[in-house]
Parts: sequence; structure tokens; C-alpha cells
Amino acid sequence: MMIGKRLNGRYKILSPIGGGGMANVFLAHDMILNRDVAVKILRIDLTDESNLIRRFQREAQSATSLDHPNIVSIYDVGDENDLHYIVMEYVDGMDLKRYIQENHPISFEKAVDIMRQIVSAVSAAHEHHIIHRDIKPQNILIDQKGVVKITDFGIAMALSETSITQTNSLLGSVHYLSPEQARGGMATQKSDVYSLGIVMYELLSGEVPYDGESAVSIAIKHLQAQIPSVRQTNPDIPQSLENIIIRATAKDPFARYQSAEEMEADLRTCLDPSRLNEPKYILKADDGDTKTVPIIPSKMMAGNLDETLVPENAEKQAEQIVSDEKALAEKEDPKQSKKKKSKKKKAFWIILVIILLFAGLITTLWALGREPDDLTMPNVVGKTEAEALSILQKDGFSIGRTVERNSDSVKEGRVISSDPKAGEEKAKGTKVTLYISIGSKKISMEDYRDESYEETKETLEEQGFKSISKNEEYSSSVEAGKIISQDPSAGTEVIAKETSVKFTVSKGAPPITLKDLRGYNQRALDDYASSNGITIKSTEEYSDSVEKGQVISQSPTAGSSVNSGATVNVILSKGPKEKQVKKVTKTLQIPYRGNEGNSDSDSDEEESASPESEHIVIYIEDKNHSMSSPYREMDITKNETVSISFEIEEGSSASYKVLNNGSVVSEETVAYPG
Repeated sequence: MMIGKRLNGRYKILSPIGGGGMANVFLAHDMILNRDVAVKILRIDLTDESNLIRRFQREAQSATSLDHPNIVSIYDVGDENDLHYIVMEYVDGMDLKRYIQENHPISFEKAVDIMRQIVSAVSAAHEHHIIHRDIKPQNILIDQKGVVKITDFGIAMALSETSITQTNSLLGSVHYLSPEQARGGMATQKSDVYSLGIVMYELLSGEVPYDGESAVSIAIKHLQAQIPSVRQTNPDIPQSLENIIIRATAKDPFARYQSAEEMEADLRTCLDPSRLNEPKYILKADDGDTKTVPIIPSKMMAGNLDETLVPENAEKQAEQIVSDEKALAEKEDPKQSKKKKSKKKKAFWIILVIILLFAGLITTLWALGREPDDLTMPNVVGKTEAEALSILQKDGFSIGRTVERNSDSVKEGRVISSDPKAGEEKAKGTKVTLYISIGSKKISMEDYRDESYEETKETLEEQGFKSISKNEEYSSSVEAGKIISQDPSAGTEVIAKETSVKFTVSKGAPPITLKDLRGYNQRALDDYASSNGITIKSTEEYSDSVEKGQVISQSPTAGSSVNSGATVNVILSKGPKEKQVKKVTKTLQIPYRGNEGNSDSDSDEEESASPESEHIVIYIEDKNHSMSSPYREMDITKNETVSISFEIEEGSSASYKVLNNGSVVSEETVAYPG
């Protein structure tokens, strides 16, 4: 019906985008500026609400002052033929609800980036004194480039002051509703902060923290139930992120961030390495305080739980309407007013007689020992809070207070007992106290890393844990028998009897395959022992083949596997063993060869002539000499006797050689003396 229509001759409606309780949204094309825009058109059935229209337009115009990259810009506000519309920036993408459904799990870095954009936008709005009141993923858009934009700024505020909701300030989608809004109180900037915390929880976990069969049961959880730990759904979520959620969603507005700007500052540093494992943020609260459940308006009992809730205070509204009608009637027709007064006077006397008769009946019944208004207290044990409230109100009882208690037998969120007890006779309107189960008592897991597994197991068994098991693995940094890691992780809230604990326990350092240490010197051995966590002991032996100071052999041998701390024995070389040296003296007879072959007849002539000298060279081989160089040289003219001293090492021998004019005349091997 709207497709193809042109608003103000400028905005051509192309296709529907979505809708809500107040308006429908269409994709349109701005014919003047030649751009796509989103047009939000007030529902036809609301166009008779003149005050709504006036506020709708005024607040939409005020929202145009929100110039921020993460807020959907409002371009125009107008009306045409009873169609009241707002022209906004068109975001080509999807809402955050769908983004979470399609992309869960979302990385921590991306989740923080999205939250920083959202919180920055809300902070800017608060600076302009505009409270959103209906922050939810359906009102947050994300485009193809990951830029986040919040829509409906100012529209929620406009709704809260129309004739639809003028008697009550409650506004918002129940899953993201702050406790003060659930009570029907005034929404403040801190109400937006609470909703931001719920959105962050959903970003990280993929689901809302509170859910139920009806809006009233969810609203009661916002009022009473502790927000579930987001780290239970994913233990890898840093504690710094959970701390932001805990602080933003505090039941007491004074315990929340003082502003969206303060929350944004916390988001900027939450992924710093120094903050990832910071202590869990603990809200200051008096556990002994009694928590009361307000009577939630009946409009919250049914309907789409993601719709923005706008309940009415029917009683006050009716009184106001009657009062207004009276004044109007008297003003318009005085004679008619006098007739009405006469009728009322008669009615007064009739009512007075009835009251007196009724009082007499009460007195009579009281005298007979009966209480006409006595009611039997119904049995609501085991019922949900919403069911119990409905039954009690229907049976004529009023709701006093609810008290949360741990229970091992009654399911969380259900009634443990009531006061008065079931079956007791009580007067109509008696206030009933309900004791609601918050499940078995939860304890926070301690950090058992580097603790003895056996001692830890004994402690947890005493605490009643369902089971304790271990998986062993080697570790170079954790001592054998001690815990490397645990599941559930430290800080996780658990119920002991329902929880199985798994530990990874160190078997010590992994086995070492020994290298071949032959040839290693002492320094190399020390380095090897230090880097592998073993001890090397050494002894020394003489060796003719291995250089002094190097390893001759090892035990265990190369290639063997040993555990950390094992001892390896090696033998280091002392070098060759020093041999005993003995001195041997040898006397050599060196003949003069000139006398050989002379006849007797020539002897006299030779005796009278001067003899010719012969050149003698002596070579010896012993510990200190070799045959490569002469030991002694001499010239002789007659037979000579020479003494030579040899130094002979144990196990070896010496030798000598005598040359006369280059010819060997004598040579011999000299043995080591035995």
C-alpha cells in the first residue's frame, strides 16, 4: 500500500524494512538529494493521539542535535495526509541482534570495539540530556564496514510522556530493562548504563542473561537475581570484561558506572595484558537484606518479550478521567449536575443502609466465631515466582516480600516455602512472604596451579565435588606431581556436588635423548647439563688417541633416554701416559780405514808420511734425537773410541749409525734395558 508512494513529493517509498509497536520503517529514496534514506511512519491507529504526535515530532527534532558517527542521523520530520514521519539515515547492514545470531562467538576484540562505539554514542546523547530508555540490539545497527549506529534516540523519551503512558514511567524491552524501570520508577542515564551491560553480556555469550516464560518473570529477575557469570558460558572470557558487565548491571544505580563516559574509559583498557586476569569485581551488598518483589503490571504478563513495554496505571488513570468528566459535566450543564447530585444523595443513603446491614451481619458471624473473609493459603511450593504471584493475587492474598535461599532440592527460581504455610486460614489481603530458591550454594573455584595434585584432590573430595580426575603430561616448567591447569578455571562459580573437576598434572620434564658426548670438553659438558636438566659426573684416564680434556666415553651411551635430573657419567682424557726413560751408554769403536790393505814394504814409507784424515758422521735415534740430523761429526787419522748416551722410553728402542766418508761402517739397535 505504501510502496511507490511519495511523501512530501520528495521521499519515494521503495520497500519495507521493519516495524515496531509505534511505527513502521521503510526504505525510501530522497528524490532531491538523490540518496537512500529510512523513513519511520507513525502507525495509522495512533494518529488520533495528538499529544503523542506533538511529542513525537518535538523529540525527533531534538534528536537532530545528536551529531555523532555512531548515532543514526535524523534528516527531516513531517506529516502528510495524517501520515506522520521521520526521515533518517539509511544504514546498509543488519541490526545487532541478527549480527550476534549469525556471528557468535564474536572475538573479544570485536565485541569491545562494538561496545565502545555504542557507549560513545550513548555518552554523547547523555551530554545533550537525552536518555534512550530502550537500548537493545534491535535498536543498534551495524553496517558492512563494522560501523555501529544506534537508532530511536529521543523517540523513546517522547513516548513516555504521551497519553499512552503518562501515568507510568516504565518503558523498554523487558530483556534489557533496568530494575528501576521494572519497578515503574523514573528512568535515568544509569538506566541506559544497565541496558548497555545487558547488551555486552549478549555480545559475549550469545544469549540474554535473564529469560523466562513471561515478561513478569523476567522483570522479577532483573529486580532480584544476580546476573549469571558470562565466564561460565566461556571460561576464556577475560575477567576484566566480566567486571565491566557486573558493574554496569548492578541492581543499585549508585553502584553502577557514574556515567556512560566512565564505562567507555574502562572499555578502552579492558584488554590490556595487565588487566586480563584482574580480580573479580565484587559489588557491595548486604546479603542479609530482604528483597521485595513489586507487583508488576499485568500488561507484562504476555506478548512479545522483545517489544518495548509501555504499561499503564489503570486505577489512577480512571480516577483522573472520572474527575475530569465531572468537572466537564458541571461546566457544560449546571441543571444536569444538580440532578446528578440529587441522585447521588439518594444513592448515599441506600449505600449507608447496606453498609449498616453488612456490619450487623459481620458482627453476628464474629459472635458465632467465624471469619467470613478468611481464606485458605494455597500451596505454591515448587511453582515459579510468576506462577506463585498469579495464584496468590487471584486467591485474594497480597504479596509481601520474597527471600532468596539456597536449596539443593528445589530448582532455581521456584518457591521453597511460604509464610503463611499452605493450608493455613488467613484474612483476605494477608501479605505472603515467598522463599525462592537460588539453587544450590555456589562456591568460587580457587587457583590450584602449581599445587600438589594429591593434596588438592583430598581437599576437593572433602568439599563434596562430583569427581576429580587428572591428565598427565610432561612439563619443563612445572614440577612433577603438581598441577599445570584446571577446569573449571579459577574464579568460576560452581556447585560442588554437580561439578566434575579435571586437572592437567605435570609428569616432570620430558625424557632426554642423550647426544654423543665424545670430544666434548668440560665447558661444553656444563652447558649441555644445564640446558637439559641433568647432572654430568666425570673421571679421568690416560689416552694416547684422545686429546687431553676431551670425553673418551659416556654412560648411558649416546641415544639413550633419561629423565630430567638423571646423572650421566663420562671419562675425560688425561692425554698420553708419561713413559719411563732410561739412559744407556754405548761405547763405539771407530776404525781408521787408511791402514786397511797396506803391504809390509810400504809400511816404512807410510810411517814416515803424514796420514790422510777420514770424515766420520754419527747418527742416533732415541727420545731426544732422530736420524734426520747428525748427532756428532769428527775427522780421524787413526782408530777412535767414542762413548754415546741414549735416552730410551719404556716400550721403545734406540739406534745409531756411523758413516765414514759417506759409507756406513757401523749401525745397531739399542734395546730398552729390561
